[in-house]
Amino acid sequence: MWFKNLTLFDLEDEWTLPPAQLEERLAKHPLQPCAAMALESLGWLSPRDNGALVEHQEKHFLITLGHEQKLLPSSVINDVAKEKAEEFEAARGFKPGRKQMRDFKERATVELLPRAFARRRNVHAWLDTANKRIVVDASSLARAEIVIEQLRDALGHLAVVPPYVDPSPRSTLTQWLEAGRAPQPFALGDECELTTTDNEKSVVRYLRHSLDSEQIQRHLKEGMSVSKLGLQWRDRLSLVVDEKLQLKRVAFLEVDETAEADNELDADQQFEADFAVMTGELSQLLNDLFVAFGGSK
Repeated sequence: MWFKNLTLFDLEDEWTLPPAQLEERLAKHPLQPCAAMALESLGWLSPRDNGALVEHQEKHFLITLGHEQKLLPSSVINDVAKEKAEEFEAARGFKPGRKQMRDFKERATVELLPRAFARRRNVHAWLDTANKRIVVDASSLARAEIVIEQLRDALGHLAVVPPYVDPSPRSTLTQWLEAGRAPQPFALGDECELTTTDNEKSVVRYLRHSLDSEQIQRHLKEGMSVSKLGLQWRDRLSLVVDEKLQLKRVAFLEVDETAEADNELDADQQFEADFAVMTGELSQLLNDLFVAFGGSK
């Protein structure tokens, strides 16, 4: 349940909806299995399969969007359409035109959809109402925006904006790498991505590499800037932050195996404990990050 990727949205208004009312709104839009002729289905699920659509502790809410999608590769559609085209040519004596081929592909899709397998993805979203923030566990901005759109549909209104800092994250990340250090409580990690801003969009990536090398500094002097930077936070978490203020591959630096071995919590207690630890750690991490970027949180 620990979020690995953090896509952030700031709430423009104070959150006033209590958990019970949020539950009622989401319950009107549950995930339904894909209909025979539908390509996808979206709806809300229980975050821990206990029937409740909203998990909450104090001012932290956890919700889960289910996305069921039919797997129908274009190559399969093309193969069926090709068979229909061959039958057409055999019967008519000439090859079908472009319009006819489009019709064959549409007919193939209609025939194949009811038999296509459906794949389900669950995407968690954490509402940090104390900090007026929604965090979606998605590495893709497009996927995170789907969650926001579905939540907006369920609520009727939801005003959110991307997080904003000045100067830009790219500029700040580049300054940190040029200086060879990040402001406390952060430290540089062992990876970065450098890009140019010209039409060529050249990219240089360093993984598991010391970031104080002369080669990296030379790239920066030649005009490249930082689009992604690995960081460590308070010697507890590692992460990669990018120029859009998205956080990727968030992970504990060390796992206390002894504590895990002695853990006598049942599944529900473990879930609640994990949720409390996650929201506590990540709230502090995000607040520290925005301060480091010149914000006020």
